[in-house]
Amino acid sequence: MENTLLQKEIPSRVELPALIRQFLKEKQAILLAHYYQVPEIQDLADFVGDSLQLAQKAAETEASMIVFAGVHFMAETAKILNPDKKVLLPDLNAGCSLADSCPPDDFKRFIDAHPEHKVVSYINCSAAIKTMSDVICTSSNAKLIVDSFPEDQPLIFAPDKNLGAYINSVTGRSMVLWDGSCHVHNQLTDEKVIQLTLEHPEAKLIAHPECRGPILALADFVGSTAALLKFSQTDDSKKYIVA
Repeated sequence: MENTLLQKEIPSRVELPALIRQFLKEKQAILLAHYYQVPEIQDLADFVGDSLQLAQKAAETEASMIVFAGVHFMAETAKILNPDKKVLLPDLNAGCSLADSCPPDDFKRFIDAHPEHKVVSYINCSAAIKTMSDVICTSSNAKLIVDSFPEDQPLIFAPDKNLGAYINSVTGRSMVLWDGSCHVHNQLTDEKVIQLTLEHPEAKLIAHPECRGPILALADFVGSTAALLKFSQTDDSKKYIVA
């Protein structure tokens, strides 16, 4: 992944969407965007998805260049899957509090303290953490990945303690959890969610497993970003509270 900025003067009163599309065409590039991006970026993207879907699309693209509208670890993942292609991250400061909560040196010491454990890491981590892991999962396939290990195989799960605790609860495992989390999900309190459910009794609560356990226990449905979207499209409710 190159530390590259587009050095091109933008004419005044230019239509930026048209300029971006022209750039993508000239560079034979594909624009991948996460669901978390603003609608204007999603509208420009060749593909919009969650972490798993974007990783899959990056792996199969024939484009010469990948422009990744996401955070740093997502662009790193695209580069890992496409070592011979140029990957551009429009904002080099686009970080992730969850990935930042797992410093590589500290995690190495954590692994060394549990020598018999295999390491399952959530894709929302740095490339350095991925290199220390036995397998990488997403929120979509974490349960499937964990279930693939023998029941007597001790596991470490990193970096998200909330997702790890949720997977422990649905698999019956006792994985050792790295103490990391997304600050946005951690700021969402169960008191606030309960208040919203009281204010909107007709709404269903759907939650991402990066949320804390008490919120997940209240949810009508728990799933990845893509799963939450699919649920809202197929469920008969007309209103949702999204955590």
